[in-house]
Amino acid sequence: MQTDARIAVIYYSATGTVHRLAQAFVDGAADAGAEVRLRRVAELAPERVVDARPQWRAHLDATADVPLATLDDLRWADGYAFGTPTRFGNVCSQLRQFLDTTTAPWQAEELADKPATGFTATYEEHGGQEATLLSLYQTFHHWGAVILPTGYLNYDTAHAAGGNPYGVSLVESRAGQDPGYAQAVLDTARFQGARLTRMAAAVAAVRAERQLG
Repeated sequence: MQTDARIAVIYYSATGTVHRLAQAFVDGAADAGAEVRLRRVAELAPERVVDARPQWRAHLDATADVPLATLDDLRWADGYAFGTPTRFGNVCSQLRQFLDTTTAPWQAEELADKPATGFTATYEEHGGQEATLLSLYQTFHHWGAVILPTGYLNYDTAHAAGGNPYGVSLVESRAGQDPGYAQAVLDTARFQGARLTRMAAAVAAVRAERQLG
């Protein structure tokens, strides 16, 4: 089913976990008929720091073909999914730096009235997932975006994925021991990508009517 919605999935991932979630969002949005752009934000860590962790270097090299996010991607999209690992209960510096460059489209009201959702990952179960998502959503408040949390829709899968109503989140230590849990999180991400697409299409139609009126 074609929805005529355009979705930007923008993320930062050091070792691949958030990237996998981002790809699940892409798949869900595409299945719902969206035109999707998958974009990563620039790495800010020094090369010596990245090289000190082979998994970090390997993932950065493996995703070098994913285009970097630009402000034009934000202007283009009807809806957003932003992904970040948790850094001390907050958005990582790489994504934060990109968000801090959005003053021009924000002032032009080009980010307003568009659905936006977030996703994150931590190693530990209580590693700050909800705090990170709420911190991310503060930016959406300033944009005038329409925040789209996961809630408890698709309840059985949402419960199996950990039951976070604020956004999609994954606990790496649990995922490594429980494949069923890891799959439920990916399924929740796909579900939320499709839901974001439907909401973005509906809101885009309202925005178009307002502009014509």
